[in-house]
Amino acid sequence: VAGNMLSLLSTVSALSRGPLLGSTPAPAALSRSLRVSVVAMGMSDLNDQGVTYKVKKTEAEWRGALSEEEYSILRGKGTEYPGSGLYNKYYPKEGHFACAGCGTALYSAQSKFDSGCGWPAFDKIVQGSVVTKTDTSMGMRRVEIMCAGCGGHLGHVFEGEGFTPTMERHCVNSASVKYVAEPLPDGTEEKKVLPPFQPKKSKGLLDSLMGKD
Repeated sequence: VAGNMLSLLSTVSALSRGPLLGSTPAPAALSRSLRVSVVAMGMSDLNDQGVTYKVKKTEAEWRGALSEEEYSILRGKGTEYPGSGLYNKYYPKEGHFACAGCGTALYSAQSKFDSGCGWPAFDKIVQGSVVTKTDTSMGMRRVEIMCAGCGGHLGHVFEGEGFTPTMERHCVNSASVKYVAEPLPDGTEEKKVLPPFQPKKSKGLLDSLMGKD
């Protein structure tokens, strides 16, 4: 059973990134079906931090509580088209952004910045509000970000780009969050979700020839 679940997860991971160059795209219906199957099997409980989500609903309950787009992204791990999201170019001075699925406060308005990527970007989280899942399949490393309250898919986090001092860019789907005008409670701490960024050291020619890391 475990082997089948891991195989399914690997397939869904590949589908979520889209087809490889020269390959035949999987039918959209199959991709959605597989993603929903993973959620139904409880795979959404997997995260790097080992957090158990407090908010749990059946798929029927999630479908009833969310719009079609919200369900596709939060529960099906979909992605909205770049530049199409409600909050892509929205930069409030106050307030915060909460999970559209369970209301968990995720990002302060001050943490949002313009990255030009086509999706809302944030550089830090409300402490403990976001968990990650690292995917190293297909020869690449991608770090998914999810709400720590319900496991809803938010997007992905990238590091080392130099946009802000935190060296993190949380690329978030607008449909995954809701803007709340009220400020975060006093004393709320914000921090990075990933460990401190360590830039890769470039090897000199001599080091390369001698096989040094």
